[in-house]
Amino acid sequence: MYIQLNGQVIYYEKTGEGSPVILVHGNKETHKIFDVLIPELSKKHTVYALDSRGHGNSSAVSEYHYTDMAGDVAAFVDALELASPAFYGFSDGGIIGLIAASRYPAMFSALAVSGANLTPLGWKFFTWLPVWLGYLRKREPLVRLMLKEPHITRADLSQITIPVLVLAGSKDIIRKSETRRIAASIPNAVLKILPDENHFSYVVRSPKLFPLLDEFFSEHSY
Repeated sequence: MYIQLNGQVIYYEKTGEGSPVILVHGNKETHKIFDVLIPELSKKHTVYALDSRGHGNSSAVSEYHYTDMAGDVAAFVDALELASPAFYGFSDGGIIGLIAASRYPAMFSALAVSGANLTPLGWKFFTWLPVWLGYLRKREPLVRLMLKEPHITRADLSQITIPVLVLAGSKDIIRKSETRRIAASIPNAVLKILPDENHFSYVVRSPKLFPLLDEFFSEHSY
């Protein structure tokens, strides 16, 4: 399905019945990374899996900002008149969720994020360096986004008052200290560092993510 929001054409897929859940993927990905998760979540929830602006079947853009993507999510909730949806975001999707929840505190019933960072310095150095070198060669706008943004503060996170689940792998490309900082800055957030998982392994087309979200959303989504 397609919807026009904030001057952009955004693609999404809707499946299932029940309380609404929004899913947002990471950088250079599409909603298809959730192909294993969606059928399971759809047994209890109405799932809205979005392609962020400039990704997948959504319209192309010349530059990217996380705040614009968060604005798209807010506009999506408003346009479809979704009542207190829960939200899960992976990597860039997690950043989008944190920004949206801090700017629109009453929009979500619950928020789950994994592999998110607050600033580009939240990356581990030996992951960040080759990405920078690759950007200097190709100048890809989506890579520039990751290297220049986000800039989420503790004050921003303190505005989030809904239940929050913060996930990361023990072998994530994001520093453990960054993940812990996110959880510590959000009132009553729950932190889970998953042993032996990397940034992608428990998320992308993986059956491991559903039990984590199912427990959290069953308790906290409406």
